Amino acid sequence: MQNTHIGEQLRVLHGALLDIVSVMNRPQRDEVLIREAGIRLDRALFPLLVGIERLGPIGVVELADRAGRDYTTVSRQVAKLESLGLVQRRAGAADRRVREAVITAKGKAMTDLVDAARERIGRAVFESWDAQEFDQLVRLMRKFADAVKEEPPVGS
Repeated sequence: MQNTHIGEQLRVLHGALLDIVSVMNRPQRDEVLIREAGIRLDRALFPLLVGIERLGPIGVVELADRAGRDYTTVSRQVAKLESLGLVQRRAGAADRRVREAVITAKGKAMTDLVDAARERIGRAVFESWDAQEFDQLVRLMRKFADAVKEEPPVGS
């Protein structure tokens, strides 16, 4: 790929990612999803519950890092999720000193409702796309996500 072309396109890609992250980080977005799912859950706990279901078992430090929140705040919020019976904390499999959070059956039932609501909303968003466009987006987003998870090369 030409350097000029990739430079221009990276700027456009970065702008699109900022737009997506901005929308996904809006508290109102979570409130809509919670309402659409028909669940009762504090909006601050919602992304943590989903994160634990998708990534668990997961330590609180890693969960806090992924959520961009302070460890102590996330620890208190995970304790709240545990008191609601949505997650369980246990000693880590690899390191018994690490407390991991795992989803409970009650928590999984709640995230299943969220997934169904997300699908309904997503179907409306992609209503005007043809199947090939959607499949390409999914494939390329997965490829991109996998690539950015790697450590960036130094000095490139």
